[in-house]
Amino acid sequence: MSSARRAVSLPSLEAQVSLLPYALGIFAVCLPVYVWAGSFSPNALWMAASFAIFAINWGAFYAVVNWLRTPQAADPARRTRVQLLGGLLWAVAIVQIAVVGDHAGPAREAVLMIAVAGAAACCFFSAPTLAGLLVVGPVAAAGPLIALYARPESTGYGAIAWGALALTLALCLVMNRLLRRQFVLAEDRETLIASRAASLEAAERMARSKSDIVATLSHEIRNGLTGVAHVLAAAAGRGGRGAPSREQLSAALDAAQNLISVLNATLDSETAESGRLAVQREAFNPVQLVDDLALLDRPHALTKGLELTVHADPALDGEAGAAVADPARARQILANLIGNAVKYTTRGRIEVRLERRGDMVAIDVADTGPGLSPDELERAFEPFRRVERTGAGVPGAGLGLSLSRHLAQLMGGRLNASSALGVGSCFTLELPYEASALRVELPSTPTRDSGAVSLSSPLRVLVAEDDALNAAMLRAILEQLGHQVVHAHNGVRAVELARICPFDLMMIDGRMPELDGAGAAAAIRALPGENSSVPIIAVIGGDADEATECLEAGADTVLRKPVTVGGVARAVAEASAEDRQSVAASAPRLASA
Repeated sequence: MSSARRAVSLPSLEAQVSLLPYALGIFAVCLPVYVWAGSFSPNALWMAASFAIFAINWGAFYAVVNWLRTPQAADPARRTRVQLLGGLLWAVAIVQIAVVGDHAGPAREAVLMIAVAGAAACCFFSAPTLAGLLVVGPVAAAGPLIALYARPESTGYGAIAWGALALTLALCLVMNRLLRRQFVLAEDRETLIASRAASLEAAERMARSKSDIVATLSHEIRNGLTGVAHVLAAAAGRGGRGAPSREQLSAALDAAQNLISVLNATLDSETAESGRLAVQREAFNPVQLVDDLALLDRPHALTKGLELTVHADPALDGEAGAAVADPARARQILANLIGNAVKYTTRGRIEVRLERRGDMVAIDVADTGPGLSPDELERAFEPFRRVERTGAGVPGAGLGLSLSRHLAQLMGGRLNASSALGVGSCFTLELPYEASALRVELPSTPTRDSGAVSLSSPLRVLVAEDDALNAAMLRAILEQLGHQVVHAHNGVRAVELARICPFDLMMIDGRMPELDGAGAAAAIRALPGENSSVPIIAVIGGDADEATECLEAGADTVLRKPVTVGGVARAVAEASAEDRQSVAASAPRLASA
């Protein structure tokens, strides 16, 4: 049944049911008059049959009222049939009254006019439903009209009855039309109220989300930046402070990395909440991915006295078969799960197990940490909610698990968890797995200590960046990797330097004054000489449109901010290892920071 038709039928049936007590009351008042008039009939059998029909109708309608309280009454089509049959019972009673009245002797016309009044009442009480009105009304009116027109002495009464019943039917049709319109308007009103309530709830949820973001970021950023500022002030010699120790510098670096982590998680969460977060599908080796992440986290685990081990099903590390998902997002999820296990576990061990489960590959991250209660475990997956019992004093925005579950669902997988207080927790990531897929080996992940990808010889790199801090960061990373750096403050200056100086690599910011990254890349490609074919890395802020513009203008790859040593090293290695012709013949690669 269509929604529009259902919006009319259900209220119509309810309106008809609400009239039922009044219908029974009218027939109860008219019954003594009918019995008195029928007493003039010489046929006692007809009278007995009439009383039996009335008794049946009363019992049937009480049964209908009880049936309306059952779950079967929720079906509009079934309710329509039941209530139509109930109306036909009263229509048959009117026909029976007409038959009795036709043999009532001197009270004949009085009984037949009572039947006419009963037929009019049937029309009125059937008016809410169009099907009941068009079926019950004519059936009830047929009996007394036929009887009145059957004898010449009562044709005058028949004309009066015909006019009265025709007027009654017309008015009932008008009333039905008005009721149907009111029912549609009421349904529209309910829809608008529900829509308004949903919009209000969405607005309140967004307001709460923004409030949570502000509260979280203000706390994390304030604390982190305060510590970094103190260390930098000491390094700059302000206020007569001594130079910061290695431990202070390490703490400041950890605080800065935590800030970057919080900001990245917040931005990803907001992108996912708005439905603009996209994932790719690529076949990759899950065992290699887990091994790389374990290599990164094992030194931190060892400093806490924890054992971090990886157990993989040998069939998963063969030449065939691969997980089919977004490797960058899978890395993000697993890095969060393994990092949380190391962060919250104070003694014992952490195990990462990989195995096939049907058409999925399951990656279990189990620890011997403090464990979570069912309520705490549910709260841990809510955005911006942290378990105070285990998270006190640990930096973070409370977004890791909620974002990880959302990413897993986007990739066609699942993220589940089980935990027990005092025993530990186990988080399971399941991703689609194809036994026949040809996987692409992932680039090896540098360790946190080195972060470098060695090259055979240093490169002459042109860095075009208008922001002084970003330029200083890029210069420091590139010089740490052993390269020579020339800095241009904008795109115009970068093109001028490319015209007169030879370079091995160019890193150009996507958004610069005077000439943006796409314009600078296009201008450099149009230059005569060897610099027109030098690899170009576009350093962008994460906008997909910005990346597309730079790639179409001639950039070989893009590097997203904020940059890291490992990200810059991989991007430089990939860009310098391929000549421009091979890159143009294949799809441009996206280097992740």
